[in-house]
Amino acid sequence: MSSDSKEAIFRSADMLLVQFYIASEISRDCVSVLGQLGNVQFRDMNQNVNAFQRSFVKEIRRLGNTQRQLRYLDSVIRKQQVRVPVVSWDHLVVPSGTQGPDITRGPSKSQIDDLVSVVEQYEQNIRHMDENYEQLVNNAASLLEHRVVLQGTRRFFESRLSLELADDTSPLSQLRETQDEGDHLLAEDRLLENGRLNQTAELNIMGSTMNFISGTIESDKFLTLQRILWRVLRGNLYINHVPIEEPILDPKTNQHKDKYIFLIFTHGETLISRCKKIVESLDGTLYSVDSDYEVFKSQLDEINTKIRDLNEVTEHTQDRLLLELKEVAADIERWKIEIAKEKGIYSVLNLFNYDQTRRCLIAEGWIPTNDLGIIKSSLREVTETSGTDINSVVNVINTNKTPPTFHRTNKFTEAFQSIIDAYGIATYQEVNPGLAAVVTFPFMFAIMFGDVGHGIVLFLAALALVLNEKKIGAIKNRDEIFDMAYTGRYILILMGAFSIYTGFLYNDLFSKSMTFFKSGWKWPETWKEGDTITGTQSGVYPIGLDPAWHGTENNLLFTNSYKMKLSILMGFAHMSYSFYFSLVNYRFFNSRVDVIGNFLPGLFFMQSIFGYLSLTIIYKWCIDWIKIEKPAPSLLNMLINMFLSPGSIEEQLYPGQGFVQVVLVLIALVCVPWLLLYKPLTLKKMNTQSVELGYTDLHEHNQAVQLGQTDEQESIVSPEESLSEDFFLINEADEAPEKFEFGDVMIHQVIHTIEFCLNCVSHTASYLRLWALSLAHNQLSAVLWDMTIANSFVSYKDKGFAGCVIVFFLFGMWFVLTVCILVVMEGTSAMLHSLRLHWVEAMSKFFEGEGYAYTPFSFYKILNELEE
Repeated sequence: MSSDSKEAIFRSADMLLVQFYIASEISRDCVSVLGQLGNVQFRDMNQNVNAFQRSFVKEIRRLGNTQRQLRYLDSVIRKQQVRVPVVSWDHLVVPSGTQGPDITRGPSKSQIDDLVSVVEQYEQNIRHMDENYEQLVNNAASLLEHRVVLQGTRRFFESRLSLELADDTSPLSQLRETQDEGDHLLAEDRLLENGRLNQTAELNIMGSTMNFISGTIESDKFLTLQRILWRVLRGNLYINHVPIEEPILDPKTNQHKDKYIFLIFTHGETLISRCKKIVESLDGTLYSVDSDYEVFKSQLDEINTKIRDLNEVTEHTQDRLLLELKEVAADIERWKIEIAKEKGIYSVLNLFNYDQTRRCLIAEGWIPTNDLGIIKSSLREVTETSGTDINSVVNVINTNKTPPTFHRTNKFTEAFQSIIDAYGIATYQEVNPGLAAVVTFPFMFAIMFGDVGHGIVLFLAALALVLNEKKIGAIKNRDEIFDMAYTGRYILILMGAFSIYTGFLYNDLFSKSMTFFKSGWKWPETWKEGDTITGTQSGVYPIGLDPAWHGTENNLLFTNSYKMKLSILMGFAHMSYSFYFSLVNYRFFNSRVDVIGNFLPGLFFMQSIFGYLSLTIIYKWCIDWIKIEKPAPSLLNMLINMFLSPGSIEEQLYPGQGFVQVVLVLIALVCVPWLLLYKPLTLKKMNTQSVELGYTDLHEHNQAVQLGQTDEQESIVSPEESLSEDFFLINEADEAPEKFEFGDVMIHQVIHTIEFCLNCVSHTASYLRLWALSLAHNQLSAVLWDMTIANSFVSYKDKGFAGCVIVFFLFGMWFVLTVCILVVMEGTSAMLHSLRLHWVEAMSKFFEGEGYAYTPFSFYKILNELEE
């Protein structure tokens, strides 16, 4: 950055609209270098072309497919829990001011093509092995479940039914008979004789004449299965179930679930077929089971053999899969980065347009003025190393387009700038409120949050974030709330520091006073209990609030008056300096009509009312009203009577007060029509003069004047650059100027006048929140202290060890509540109020916020999105 650069955080960077002519052979390499620099915001040169008809759609689709393959490989790696080494991205971020030859060149196009092929081959191999592995695992799980079903149902077939049903301690005591509303399932065949089942009838039912099916079903679906079967088969069935002790892997969902083994007996193939359909509809699994022992033994041996074979094959397949995944894991992060960069390059190339010969690509983009030399040298380096004889041409376009707003920030100012940008992007090169907010935002917060103890807690918490910012920054997928605190760590540390300062002025340390200097009040040496003690002033406390005020009966009355008036003074100062920023803007944009028509009447109006009020507050503080034996006049009544009855004074504050107030009221009244009429009438007169000169209206005249000021444009670059072979100037006025309408200007000015006059009153009153929140914070802190620690010292001081334990417990409760309520909740509330004072009360005095953000093509942003 040159020493004579006008660019600073106080105002957005000077921007240039440049045009690139890049040979097709080196277009990819040039865009790659520009992506590493990250300082060109490209414009779409093909706005009328469908997204699917652009020149590099095939390349983007191919790279998109590769990204899909990488996502699949990444999912398999996570599923198999293969460790992925951390890859540093620092080499992809180029510091500001880096020259072209120092930039690390990315992979060539042929290397990317090879990478795409490698990823595709890995994806095919791993997909094949993963599918085989999943199939083997599912088959093994199915066989294990089948074995469990065989073992669970075998207890039923090996038992004599008559004995099993009579013996409640048998294994079949777990087998429950389905009932619905007290009815037995087989009402026609199961008869009760003397309170016991007819065993002969039951044995006949369980003979060879009955058909049955068996399988597993989720435990929470078994009751549903019972009820459906009962209603569909009209009770013509017998069903039992046994819970499986351990969760079973479901091959369909690949999840472990609690299941039941069920046995369903009924008559005929038709009813069995219905049962199968019902079981399958409830995601149950059917398994082949036979009542014959020899068949059961054969099935069990066959399943055990298959499970052993499958385990061996599965283990071998997994070993091969893990070996392949480790090879991929070693490079997958680098692959994702390179593919994302390559896709970003072709996405930008789709914004370019071919010339008529299709040998050259044409692009346009916004760049900071100071980066022009870096871009030119970088593109020249690409041309030299590529071996082509076609130079890349950079044209600076003199245009009437509105440039994007770009403020260079660092890790300290970035958070403050983000606060301003959240409200609105500053108009191009207007005063940036972010610079002033570095001081005013934490200071306004501290006025409401002033306490040395709470400020220290906040400062230490923020200091921990600052000292460990590298470790925390390397953590991926941080919690959203924690990430907000980490992003604003420098805001928090200033908020804590300013809170310590204001807490020192308020003389508050966890609501208790501090005696650093000798008190300015003296108390009587002798007094009786119950007497009202009156102090006498013996001096002045050097700085801050005298500790003698703490604990007095009129403490709240004094601090209320003090903090309320202080809030008015702080609000007036905050609004005044913010209003002066509008003068800075008007002078920068050479808007004389705004200086005379907006700033001067607004300044006189504000100072004649609220500036006068602020002076009277200070004057009233400077007078010793007790010494002169006069009651202190009410400033609120004075301000009201100043407008309702000018010249009449009920309680005189100073000699000549009536005349001064009449003059100030007249000034305020004159400023209203001045603010309302001067600018519209002046612009109308200027528009008439422009029409007489041959222009359509005032706006066309202004555009012609701006585009004709070539001296100012040429001063942007050095004489050496202006004579180089790849630089020249062209003019382009491709945005039609808006037409001047006196009615629109007048309406806008009427709205502005009404808002300004009303806001001067409402915004000044709005700063009373500084007093209100400071009072609430102090009182809440005092109540919390009195209800916990202070009470424990009085009530448990003579309780011995038990009293120490209680005091320790109450101290912990006090500290936790202090951090959670006073620091976190009250701090958040004060921060939001400070934010509102900046967004509404201060920024409304000068901030337009009609710009749009500078979003350059940058690999750094692409990789941040990839990391998220």
